[in-house]
Amino acid sequence: MRVKMILPALTEAESPFWRPIKYSLFPPLGLATLAAYLNPDDEIDLQDQHVEELNLNDNPDLVIIQIYITNAYRAYKIADHYRQQGAYVLLGGVHVTSLPDEASQHADSIFLGPGEETFPQFLKDFKNKHPKKVYISAIRTLHQIPLIRRDLIKRSRYLVPNSIVVTRGCPHHCNFCYKDAFFKGGKAFYTQVVDDALAEIDRLPGRHLYFLDDHLLGNEKFASELFEGMKGMNRVFQGAATVNSILQGDLIEKAAEAGLRSLFVGFETFSPANLKQSNKSQNLEKDYIKAVNRLHSLGIMINGSFVFGLDDDDNDVFKRTVDWGVKNSITTSTYHVLTPYPGTKLFKDMESQGRILTHNWDLYDTRNVVYQTTKLTADELKNGYNWAYKEFYSWTNIIKSSINHESHMHKLKHFIYTGGWKKFEPVWNFLIKTKSLNNMLPILESILTKVNPRETRFQMTKTILAK
Repeated sequence: MRVKMILPALTEAESPFWRPIKYSLFPPLGLATLAAYLNPDDEIDLQDQHVEELNLNDNPDLVIIQIYITNAYRAYKIADHYRQQGAYVLLGGVHVTSLPDEASQHADSIFLGPGEETFPQFLKDFKNKHPKKVYISAIRTLHQIPLIRRDLIKRSRYLVPNSIVVTRGCPHHCNFCYKDAFFKGGKAFYTQVVDDALAEIDRLPGRHLYFLDDHLLGNEKFASELFEGMKGMNRVFQGAATVNSILQGDLIEKAAEAGLRSLFVGFETFSPANLKQSNKSQNLEKDYIKAVNRLHSLGIMINGSFVFGLDDDDNDVFKRTVDWGVKNSITTSTYHVLTPYPGTKLFKDMESQGRILTHNWDLYDTRNVVYQTTKLTADELKNGYNWAYKEFYSWTNIIKSSINHESHMHKLKHFIYTGGWKKFEPVWNFLIKTKSLNNMLPILESILTKVNPRETRFQMTKTILAK
């Protein structure tokens, strides 16, 4: 059987704000996971439109398309194209689960929720010529799943091809997060068997890993055993966690000992009213600065996530957020315009209040204002968002944020990492066009390597440049 697996490019990947490097970080791991359930004799073509030109001049028997909200319209066109050619088309992903009636008009079968249970069932039904129109995930488990088909991933086209997911979902229920919609009807958070996760890590080449889990520290027992098993593997890794998980117990120390060197942290907002509106109770009355200092003391760089446009935000929120990030040496900041995704409580609440201004999913990219704001006008919110990015990543603030670290080594690492990420776009574009992006991975590994207190700035710079 000829099988085509497609991740269509997100709409924002072709906007004037497009940073090709941002969309060349991680391979389509979800599709590679589903591919493991196919027959070894099947001809599989996995294409990621972010890093390659999509080939539509073929004749697959089965087409599988993963849909996020801002690639939905493009995905539907691709699906319609292949259906007209006689292929059987499957659609799945976050957007399909949120709006199944919309997606089903462009598919022969749709998948709601995770596919580890439903995709194997579909394959049996398809072989017996009785596939169902809708497959709904009910059983949630990662036990005994087959090995991910990483041989289908074009590693040279990604900066961090060693992406990995060892849990599904998140234990928290923020109103603006898509997770509750995708995981409804079953467990909202579950993990792999630790030994299976360690075996998958052991199969990956090199040193660097990027855990794409929504909350790597979400299950304390699992995470503790995972980090214990990773000690001695000589890995450096990045992941995501909450403020609360950083402050509680000693799990973050165990993570650092295992090789954690960079963490995505959802600070989101400094306003208690905004946190309550978002049902982000895990951040309420938490000491953000204490969490930051704890991470810095362990040599862990921070990618802070912040949301603009919650109802308690005013015109000063942009400057306050940027100033706080610079003062507290946040290595990188990710800013978002509040976006009410379909299927979330935020969307339902705003829709019932008549605050949703458009159902053009191309605009739901966290850069545009798609709802009726309160204290800020739509223009103020959009302009403030753009200003925050420009200001935080100015050379002045990169230098200022770097020198706020106590250690000279961390000052240097901060400067190289932040400056390299945002200020050398022509270099990134050249590496992407020449398909040599993965050659930068040794430099990333060097920057993430644990600081040796006795190493001088000159020695560390020499080590990084030598890579």
